Amino acid sequence: MSDFFNILFCGDVVGRSGRDAISRYLPEIHKNMDIEFTIVNGENAAAGFGVTPEICLEFYKLGIDVITTGNHIWDQKEIVSYISKDDRLLRPLNYPASNPGLGQSIYTSKTGYKICVMNLMTRLFMDSLDDPFAHAKVLRDKSLLSGDCHAIFIDIHGEATSEKASMAYFLDGHVSAVLGTHTHVPTADYRILPKGTAFMTDAGMCGDYDSVVGMDKDIATAKFLYKMPARLKPAAGEGTLSGAVVSVSRETGMAKQIQPIRLGPHLSEVAPWK
Repeated sequence: MSDFFNILFCGDVVGRSGRDAISRYLPEIHKNMDIEFTIVNGENAAAGFGVTPEICLEFYKLGIDVITTGNHIWDQKEIVSYISKDDRLLRPLNYPASNPGLGQSIYTSKTGYKICVMNLMTRLFMDSLDDPFAHAKVLRDKSLLSGDCHAIFIDIHGEATSEKASMAYFLDGHVSAVLGTHTHVPTADYRILPKGTAFMTDAGMCGDYDSVVGMDKDIATAKFLYKMPARLKPAAGEGTLSGAVVSVSRETGMAKQIQPIRLGPHLSEVAPWK
């Protein structure tokens, strides 16, 4: 048995193209990367805006363990009543505490590892929420990797690269991984920080990259050209799965390796098993 286990994280799923990409490529990744635990950001899975209970169940049937989200979590009205019944669907922890649902929980992987997942949202150029660093400090002070958890994974959902990087360094050595979402563009800065935490500013999206960050390119471009209101809709072409696999030490909970994953058209393919 190896001295590490693998956690797969897939970036924001955008519309039908993104859901199809997850369905198409997830079995291949699970088979070839010996995935212990899978996290997917479902932020834009329902026609680009939020997620529905039906989509959550669809994801669970595919072997997804936890769904994280972000600023579009409340876009589908049925989620408000549903999220309190589903502890595998997370909303950003730094929404007001009175909001329904969880922003953090501990889960058991398929072979018995305890995995803590926290969903945080940044504040620069985003909605004004509670301080995400205050919530991260509470987690850091608990020192869960010293006994209660085998791995801690943070989805940091936000616009500003500086804020995401600052969060990663703030948590370096205390969590297994800090991976960014929201911008839908995969970044090339995936690495292990000095104290052992894996970081990537943005994991990218699961969706059609022949688009403007997943949305129909003609509609999105027209909004900039003419400044007229228009309802965005997801691009409908073939989707690409973007994300990363983090290899976590069984002994320490620190990251040993982070590898990007990209399967599908328009972007250069990254499949470590090929």
